[in-house]
Amino acid sequence: MKARTLFALSLLLALFASPFKSQASHVPPGWGAWADGTTVDDLCPPLPEPTGRVVSVSSVAGLVAAVNGALAGDTISIADGTYNLDGAYLRIDVPGVTLRSASGNREAVVLDGNYVTTEIIQIVASDVTVADLTLREAYYHPIHVMSTSSADTVGTLIYNVHIIDPGEQAIKINPYTGENALYFPDNGEIACSHIELTDAGRPHIRNNCYTGGVDAHQARDWVIRDNLIEGFWCPSGLSEHAIHMWVSCRDTLVERNVLRNNARGVGFGMWENLSNRRTYPDDPCPSAGGGYVDHYGGIIRNNFVFANEGALFSSDDGFDCGICLWQACGARVLHNTVASTQAPVSSSIEWRFDHTDVDIINNLVTHGLVDRGGSAYLGGNLTSVPLSLFVDGAGGDLHLVSTASAAIDQVAAPIDAPDDVDGDLRPIGSASDVGADEYGIPAPVAVTDLRATQAVAGTGELTATLRWTAPSNAITTTLRYSNTLITEANWDGALSLTDTLPGSAEVYTAVVPYSGGTIYFALRTQGAGGLSNLSNNAFWPHLDVYLPLVLKD
Repeated sequence: MKARTLFALSLLLALFASPFKSQASHVPPGWGAWADGTTVDDLCPPLPEPTGRVVSVSSVAGLVAAVNGALAGDTISIADGTYNLDGAYLRIDVPGVTLRSASGNREAVVLDGNYVTTEIIQIVASDVTVADLTLREAYYHPIHVMSTSSADTVGTLIYNVHIIDPGEQAIKINPYTGENALYFPDNGEIACSHIELTDAGRPHIRNNCYTGGVDAHQARDWVIRDNLIEGFWCPSGLSEHAIHMWVSCRDTLVERNVLRNNARGVGFGMWENLSNRRTYPDDPCPSAGGGYVDHYGGIIRNNFVFANEGALFSSDDGFDCGICLWQACGARVLHNTVASTQAPVSSSIEWRFDHTDVDIINNLVTHGLVDRGGSAYLGGNLTSVPLSLFVDGAGGDLHLVSTASAAIDQVAAPIDAPDDVDGDLRPIGSASDVGADEYGIPAPVAVTDLRATQAVAGTGELTATLRWTAPSNAITTTLRYSNTLITEANWDGALSLTDTLPGSAEVYTAVVPYSGGTIYFALRTQGAGGLSNLSNNAFWPHLDVYLPLVLKD
């Protein structure tokens, strides 16, 4: 017998494997872990380690100098500490810059404007990331994203940021409005952040409660997900929304946010008519006949909107509306839960103005859906439900209890609402649940990265090392193999390798009979919520087997 080593190309994409990791349950900031063991890291993992040049700073002067002297692709790494800016601000005008804490702990790095600095961070370049920081007490906006007179600003990422007590809106997004105003702030993301107005900050709000969480004008394709936004209201004057996309915004995705004790929750649109509009050449709302639309398209799904604060209800304008669609054409409002311990001034969900044309499907609300003009398709919604349907209806945990039979297993989820507020796939039972939460413990997600990383073929036998990423809530793992592609339909007929492997296992050495041809491997995991779907197939021989590959003959 003679051994020979084959030097094959490695690291090609497997034919049956996906490069994307499936999402698991999300926990809003500060809520801890759920019973199935999932944590906030499932949908909000730490950012990767920086690449390129890293500039470390530990003083206000050093921070300002690093931003002013940044090169494209730089990471500015901020040491733990409180940075009293005293009027200094950070204007990022070079593309690809990342501003983040060195530790990754957002509470350990505080950039404090003390209501002297007007705007703490201005973003006027593309592909800028702001992450792992606390920003507090800007006189105007802690973060302001703008296009310029010569370029769009795209690819902004605001991630794991804590914003406290802004003087106006916490995150402002708007286009350049001077001469040659042809460019826009598009394709951004705000994720995994906590944005709040506290009792201490509320007296600093000016101009008839001109404040709010996220506020965007003429912006397209933004994603706002997995955030906690709370406290935006005033004793006198009506705050803007926790999330407000208007003045011709388009195709916003708002999902899996927890919005607590805000005067208004999510708003698509506001103006009935406005001359300063952004136009789109593909005419995304032909039914408007050229008339004004304040928000085009977009999806609002799987959000918890909640109010229980007595001072909010007794304020001049109270809790106004949970989800508000004004001159919004083509928006879809899917599987949200809107609950309040007192009736809202206006509605749990409402639509208004002639060019509003929306779908409102499978939402769970404690009060009413209100028609204030325009048109809406309604289906699968439950209104006027009691707070007893929720784990803590008075305190704001809007997950369903087991006795919420009016909501559980009652509807078919639209194809564009495949998961719930925790990232669990629908349905868990025989049908999907009404509202943002899908009751029950989900089965583990399917493994998508099963691969054979080393193999040795001898006379009549193949020894292959299999590796994969284990789902966080798996208890046991079953591995099987076959001479043909393994599918859900023929899984039971595939030959067993093991059905007693721990769910946390991520490597297994398989020894199987081999006389030539292709051997296929697949697995399923078992959790408290049931059996996962089938993994991708790993197979041998294949160029994805990492070196060294040894054949014996």
